Amino acid sequence: MYPLLFRELIRFALCFEHDMKRSFLVLFYGVLWFLLSPIGVNAQDVSSSKSENYFQQFKDLPGSESRTDFFFDTSNRYNQNSAYDWLDTVNVYLNSSQKTNDSMAVADYQLIQSKIYYDLGDYEKSLAIAKDLYDNMEGYPKERKSLILNIMDDDYSKLELYDKQIETRRYKRELGLTENVSFYDIYSSLGQHRKAMEDYMTEEKRNIADGDFFAQAVYNNNIGNYLRLDKSTPTALSYFNKANALIDVYFSDVINAKTDNQIDQGNHLKGVILGNIGKCYVQLKEYKKAIPYLEESISLIKKHNTGKVLTELVENTLEIAECYLQLNNYEKATDYLSDSLTPVKIENILKKNRLYAAYYDRTGDFKSATTYLKRNIRIRDSLDENATNIKSQQLESVLSQDLEYSRKMMEVQKADLEKSRNEIIEKDERISLVFISLIFTLLGFSGLVYAYLKSIKNQRLIAEQKHFIENSLIEKDSLLKEIHHRVKNNLQMVSSLLSLQTKNTKSKAAIVALEEGKSRVKAMALIHQKLYQNEDLSVIEMQGYIESLINSVQSVYKKGGHNINITIDAEGVELDIDRAIPFGLILNELVSNSFKYAFPHDEENGKIYIHLRKIQGQEGFFEYTDNGVGLPEDSDERANSSMGIRLMNRLANQLQTTLNTDRTAEGVRFWFHFK
Repeated sequence: MYPLLFRELIRFALCFEHDMKRSFLVLFYGVLWFLLSPIGVNAQDVSSSKSENYFQQFKDLPGSESRTDFFFDTSNRYNQNSAYDWLDTVNVYLNSSQKTNDSMAVADYQLIQSKIYYDLGDYEKSLAIAKDLYDNMEGYPKERKSLILNIMDDDYSKLELYDKQIETRRYKRELGLTENVSFYDIYSSLGQHRKAMEDYMTEEKRNIADGDFFAQAVYNNNIGNYLRLDKSTPTALSYFNKANALIDVYFSDVINAKTDNQIDQGNHLKGVILGNIGKCYVQLKEYKKAIPYLEESISLIKKHNTGKVLTELVENTLEIAECYLQLNNYEKATDYLSDSLTPVKIENILKKNRLYAAYYDRTGDFKSATTYLKRNIRIRDSLDENATNIKSQQLESVLSQDLEYSRKMMEVQKADLEKSRNEIIEKDERISLVFISLIFTLLGFSGLVYAYLKSIKNQRLIAEQKHFIENSLIEKDSLLKEIHHRVKNNLQMVSSLLSLQTKNTKSKAAIVALEEGKSRVKAMALIHQKLYQNEDLSVIEMQGYIESLINSVQSVYKKGGHNINITIDAEGVELDIDRAIPFGLILNELVSNSFKYAFPHDEENGKIYIHLRKIQGQEGFFEYTDNGVGLPEDSDERANSSMGIRLMNRLANQLQTTLNTDRTAEGVRFWFHFK
């Protein structure tokens, strides 16, 4: 039950990976890997416990054909006997077949011989044998032809003979051994890693089934490898982690039985994936993190590929040696550098010499360090100085052949389309006009019926959507009104708390300050009250708001009955809440100051004039005047210390304007423009 559940979880994640954030994907696969890692380990333990003697089984088989099939179907054939043991035995069978003139047996054993030389890293000898077979393979079965061409393809790749590799792949296609001719791995070998990745994604993704976790792991590992070679290390690491999780799911899938060969392949792939993760950490200079992955990778690859000269094994060994060298663990570094594996690729030979030179340089043996550096210089000097030009020519050849192949495919498709079109035209010409008329009549009637039914369906859908939108808007307005009502109630509670504090305070200055704060809180509460009472929740009608604000201020400051005539000219002006709150607080301060200071002798002819104009799309204007005693002579000095004046200036800044003050013959005038 659990493996099936995990498989469905992986499938779900992969289906939606383009819609999820990368951080969530990495977390998901990390948790899944943690949950499944014991299962994967158990699968590996089961595999490793099977120490079958494939070499003896090979010798016990009756003939060359069965031995050839067994050899190529067994990935871990060198588990107990080295490739050299196999080669010696195959040579004996080959000599015996040559003596009896058994041509098919000779071809079978030469095919095995070629593959063993490839596994040993002797690509030139492997290619020479495979080419002899290629020249005489006319009467071979299709499966044997495929094996010969695959070995030649691999040999040409290792020897960097990419033009020959392309010819081999084209011939495989002509024989029907492969459906498409792919060049992405050749592009990568020529340094065009991004191009290789794009072609690989285009050609391979569509061929992978949802439940084929092994193929998905291979796919993600290859994409990660192209990104790693292109130095996009963090992105590559995410693909390798995904591949590692998928191979663990592959092992945990107990529903689909696996052969020993499949288990060996899965463990080998896991070793390669772990090695790639370690390489990424080395590129990121996180050497301590890299070491466990590289060590486990080397262990898995050695266990399941005994006797093969694998590039991954050599590269991982050199990478872990570099890690220990960077961590100043010279003993461990030399243990891995002195490993019996011999690099074949030039870049690996150069890297091994460089690491030896670095080791001897750090340990003070400068003579030995110089020796290894000179070796690298000689290797580079021995390389053809035209190697770069040759590589460029090969890349150009690959591109031209790729374009030529695409052009031919387009021509074939175009010819097929033209042929199909002509056939359709000929067929149409044989159909009678009566039948065509009948078809068009039926189509027209069907179209009308379909259009009518679709129209009814669309109208019903529109009505349902309209009803849903209207209900949503009503609900939204109700919620907003409720919010403004609660804010008003909370502000009134604050005002009540200030009143309570006033009663418990004896300091006159404190009482005045609390009353002023209470007045300001009421001004803000009034805004929210107007909003939830208004049909339109986005704006406030300012004439009514100003009148309510004046009444609120009068209830606080009208002591002894001021006979003040207040004129408000703001009819038809509406402001949003962002401007109404600072405006209301400014007006609260102005009216409060007029009541407190402008009319000290209760004049009967006291006047206050409030003017507000705002036309949509134009600049607004505010003016406040009273005919009181006016501002004192030291008003400029008081402005710096008065909280009310400073508050009004800051509120004016919120309105993106400046509060202007004019002394008049009959009092004072405040005004400003606003947007």
